[in-house]
Amino acid sequence: MSSDVAISVRDLNKIYGLGSKNEKVALNNISLQVNKGSIFGLLGPNGAGKSTFINILADLVRKSSGNIDIFGMSQDERLKDVKKLMGIVPQELNIDPFFTPYELLEIQAGLFGVPKNNRRTDEILKLLALEDKSEAYARTLSGGMRRRLLIAKAMVHDPEILILDEPTAGVDVELRANLWANIKKLNKEGKTIIITTHYLHEAEELCNEIAIIDNGNLIKKGTTSNIKSLIDRKQIIISIDSKNFNLEPIIRLDVEFKLNNNTLIINYKPSEIRFNQILDALRSSNIQVKDLTINETKLEDVFLKLTKN
Repeated sequence: MSSDVAISVRDLNKIYGLGSKNEKVALNNISLQVNKGSIFGLLGPNGAGKSTFINILADLVRKSSGNIDIFGMSQDERLKDVKKLMGIVPQELNIDPFFTPYELLEIQAGLFGVPKNNRRTDEILKLLALEDKSEAYARTLSGGMRRRLLIAKAMVHDPEILILDEPTAGVDVELRANLWANIKKLNKEGKTIIITTHYLHEAEELCNEIAIIDNGNLIKKGTTSNIKSLIDRKQIIISIDSKNFNLEPIIRLDVEFKLNNNTLIINYKPSEIRFNQILDALRSSNIQVKDLTINETKLEDVFLKLTKN
């Protein structure tokens, strides 16, 4: 295996209740690679199989069949060595409320067998902007701080790979931006990062590569730019407050449009047409805009398109 490959998964299957009448396929013949030093996004709606995939990597769930290599080492043959290379950040905020962040990191380091003189507790707390809360009880931390503390716990043994399962689920916009900044910072430090998410915008903002799974199946995998080309579509809905206008400038843009009473609907590809070009065409058409709405393509639309193809 190439030294540039952090994780290689081949023909991975997970079937719950195998052989019973309630048999459920959670992962169906998944094969993919995660390159070293990348931020890899695993996308899919709730129940798609993302957490099952992560839990198999973490050895919290046993696979039904398939092979997993971490930096060329077989998970089956060298499980103990492989687990040391990964830090898992779960979706749930499972933090003991009666310990301080400093104590929690020290305990975690001890569980991983990190000698006291090799521990980086203060450094990690500073990296994740938690140094001023190092002696506060975990129960007093805000939701955002608890998320960062989970990342800090996953870093105590200095893993090569950080796996974050829905790191921004249920958080507000400001906190999400803060977590994104921390993820990018860790990636610049050389960490390979895997993120599971059902937020398309999050994957576009952070990830170099993306894999989309739905109902346990790998639908598509590629670079972010290639995946984005599959959703290269926006819709503008314009409420018009005038009757005397000329649609010729809109026609010259070569976009799809439909005029229905006082509503103009324009569909266009952002890779080919800039939004400013549409605004200029509206002005040239002498259209008086009463209201304007932009509809982004949703992740569900991507699934529909890929499944149809």
